[in-house]
Amino acid sequence: MIPIEGENQKKRVCYFFDSEIGGFHYGPGHPMKPTRIRMCHSLVMNYGLYKKMEIFRAKPATKREMTQFHSDDYVDFLNRITPSNMSSFVREQHKYNVGDDCPVFDGLFDYCSISAGGSMEGAARLSRDKCDIAINWAGGLHHAKKSEASGFCYVNDIVLGILELLRYHNRVLYIDIDVHHGDGVEEAFYTTDRVMTVSFHKYGEYFPGTGELRDVGVMKGKYYSLNFPLRDGISDENYKSVFEPVIQQVMESYDPSAVVLQCGTDSLSGDKLGCLNLSMRGHANCVKFVKSFNKPLLLLGGGGYTMRNVSRCWAFETGLAAGMELGPDIPVNEYYEYFGPDYELDVKSSNTEDLNTPAYLERVKKIVMENLRHIGGPPGIQMTDIPSMPIDEVMDDPSREDDLIPPDVRRARSLLDRRRQADGELSDSDDEGDGGRTNHASHREKDAVNGEDSVSGRKFGMNVGIMTSGSATTHGAGPSGHTTVARIISTTAPGSSTMDVDTPQSVSTP
Repeated sequence: MIPIEGENQKKRVCYFFDSEIGGFHYGPGHPMKPTRIRMCHSLVMNYGLYKKMEIFRAKPATKREMTQFHSDDYVDFLNRITPSNMSSFVREQHKYNVGDDCPVFDGLFDYCSISAGGSMEGAARLSRDKCDIAINWAGGLHHAKKSEASGFCYVNDIVLGILELLRYHNRVLYIDIDVHHGDGVEEAFYTTDRVMTVSFHKYGEYFPGTGELRDVGVMKGKYYSLNFPLRDGISDENYKSVFEPVIQQVMESYDPSAVVLQCGTDSLSGDKLGCLNLSMRGHANCVKFVKSFNKPLLLLGGGGYTMRNVSRCWAFETGLAAGMELGPDIPVNEYYEYFGPDYELDVKSSNTEDLNTPAYLERVKKIVMENLRHIGGPPGIQMTDIPSMPIDEVMDDPSREDDLIPPDVRRARSLLDRRRQADGELSDSDDEGDGGRTNHASHREKDAVNGEDSVSGRKFGMNVGIMTSGSATTHGAGPSGHTTVARIISTTAPGSSTMDVDTPQSVSTP
């Protein structure tokens, strides 16, 4: 690890991981593999990033906490259904869209609880100024709706996390860099100005079929939903040319007090379901740029179906959050064989053709900026007393039981994980090798280090789913999937009918 130069201030990072997350399995042949989160965690630990941040195992979300957004019947259904009794819930499976893309598997509800719990506790810690950046790679499941599973997502942890942030923050900004449109989050906040959603995604004959440029929100939320539709094969340079100006303008116009960034890695080159062409560094540049605004930041996972690339990218972005750049060679870890044959961290772009012409990107960016100008500055929000929730009891005194541990009893692993190594600290043998402290010289060599040999006392220095890309159909009430009440009552913006942005055409690739 190398400290990143130019960091204005060190960030306090809370990292959430539950070891059980890698034990869940969607079923044979399914592209969503929760093991990728454990692979990422293995890289985080073996690179030594655990010394630079606090590591937590979040309390799993309860049914009551999930119903802050999801319907009671839907949450109860997720809690009750199992592979052994699913034949008794045929009608409910159809109603809640549970089946092909979103299969029933062992521990389904526990999986949802772990994902949602990490995002909610991360948001709670940010709100109480216990950290500057919270990371939950098990979260970011942005397709789930109020009463419906969609696109491998059952419970929308992002919406639950944003609702937690809204208890303390006037305005929350949600940014989505997954290759698929963040339809579940946009739909949840489509009529409010307290959350602005910004999604950069592939559009046109692609799941979930929503996220059109003209979907900007309705009623009080009009112009607080921004969509940037992309074509196949976008490069790092072109992505940066639209991401940074748009987010810069959003920050100036909306002035959020907290930011949620969904870091879906299916926008990386070589993803099994994606069609964009970002490198690891091009993807991570979005994290670096959003971090530079020094707002409370919740980093979440999302899509990503080439496991070795997902874990590489999220580990690298964990390092960026902690102010460290990871070295190019992957350290030995339990999943080391997955990273062959080069065993390098970087994920490079391919030679895929970029169908996003400069003229197209400039035209879309111009319209997005015009939509942004309609809000005319940050909306005024009247805050009231903060409503009390079950998570408050845990957050008010998270270490309340630590003092009860007898002094001669070994501390639990969870307590040790919260400790963060101070910069420059000379520590125990498990840290041997950091900072150039390991003695690599032969005992026969003279004047190897600082002019002294090893014998005379060497000195040491500190140096249709989502799986069917050709389907544009949508299951549920996506804003641009089919006519909704929101679409009926929305008013057409002046000049929108004469929009000259051409619809991306379906292009067959060999």
